[in-house]
Amino acid sequence: MLIPFSMKNCFQLLCNLKAPAAGFKNRVKSGLILQSISSDVYQNLAVEDWIHDHMNLEGKPVLFLWRNSPSIVIGRHQNPWQECNLNLMREEGIKLARRRSGGGTVYHDMGNINLTFFTTKKKYDRMQNLKLVVRALNAVQPQLDVQTTKRCDLLLDGQFKISGTASKIGRTTAYHHCTLLCSTNRTFLSSLLKSPYQGIRSNATASIPSIVKNLLEKDPTLTCEVLMNAIATEYAAYHQIDNHINLINPTDETLFPGINNKATELQTWEWIYGKTPKFSINTSFNVLYEQSHLEIKIFIGIKGGRIEICNIEAPDHWLPLEICDKLNSSFIGSKFCPNEITMLTNILHRTCPEDDELHSKWNILCEKIKGIM
Repeated sequence: MLIPFSMKNCFQLLCNLKAPAAGFKNRVKSGLILQSISSDVYQNLAVEDWIHDHMNLEGKPVLFLWRNSPSIVIGRHQNPWQECNLNLMREEGIKLARRRSGGGTVYHDMGNINLTFFTTKKKYDRMQNLKLVVRALNAVQPQLDVQTTKRCDLLLDGQFKISGTASKIGRTTAYHHCTLLCSTNRTFLSSLLKSPYQGIRSNATASIPSIVKNLLEKDPTLTCEVLMNAIATEYAAYHQIDNHINLINPTDETLFPGINNKATELQTWEWIYGKTPKFSINTSFNVLYEQSHLEIKIFIGIKGGRIEICNIEAPDHWLPLEICDKLNSSFIGSKFCPNEITMLTNILHRTCPEDDELHSKWNILCEKIKGIM
């Protein structure tokens, strides 16, 4: 059963509400089931951060249900260039987000259910949560063969991954979140989660590819709405709380003071790309010059999302060494992103406004560099 999380509902579900600006903090009577009315990945991730940072979860577990419009979410310690096809994402308008938990990269859309289980650190138990999801699925369709794995994934029919797990454990609170593939766009999922970039060397956490399948492909009655209600029912029974899914607006500052600042931070370049662990790219390509192919070598070291080392090696008769050095030094300190490289290319053009041949070579090099971003 869905009920809007209005101020009236707040008084019913929260006790001793003396200051509206204090929102949920320390006022939940018992467990609570929340569902976001937003499909914005940054707003929903901000809810996770807010609950983790502000709520007293002692004896008050929280289940948060949320779905996002098409987006890619990487783990806290991952490298987006290594994990996904950034160029395709830009073309398709797919958002990229970095969450605060570990784990691997996932594709989200409205056919993918996200479940976040909040508890105290002492009561944190991922396997218990996954077994709860399995019970809910079997309550709806007893014939479903869904099993947990040692890696805390859920497998359908022993081979198809339908859920992956990640978590964040704080000083006193913790959360475990997982996905549940219901009717996601598997074509987008597979193409977006395939990095085309070559020559990347990184110590970032790498995702483990899996064969996936939608629950709706197994049984057309297993819609997102049916599954969310089933999980909420099972969660309520297990924790002996009200069987209500309370709709929340992640931008409501009266319930979540300061939450919009959290959402804004999650959208910044510094968080999404700047938090990428140090990595390097070592690649090469050929250019046609006087009916022969010349090899151009490129080595780029990136730290904090910015170019720390740039070494472009080109044959001296194609691009003089002093010009190549100028190009290398120009990139140092810049963001490793296409817009920044385009801006630098335009600046370089203005230093030699009449040299069309040099402009052409700079353009070739810059386009190749942008191609690996």
